[in-house]
Amino acid sequence: MDGTTLGAVLAAVAGLVGSGVVYVGKRGENGTQRFNSMTDQLQEELTRKTTELAAAQAEIDRLSQQRRGDLVRITQLEIEIIRLGGTPTP
Repeated sequence: MDGTTLGAVLAAVAGLVGSGVVYVGKRGENGTQRFNSMTDQLQEELTRKTTELAAAQAEIDRLSQQRRGDLVRITQLEIEIIRLGGTPTP
């Protein structure tokens, strides 16, 4: 095989190898984009759930405080019933 033929064969092989490298590289790039997209979606969902959790905790705190106030009022009314000579119901 002369030099010209060998050079042409090596150029063809290099072209095929280069095409393979580009193909694999593009697949990796697409995989990275999908991973980044999924990560962004998860971070947005985490932020949304954190906000929902904070709102729920605030509502629990508000209801707990309201319950304490109701128990104080019930106790005051039971004391008033006893003071007036009645018997509070359980």
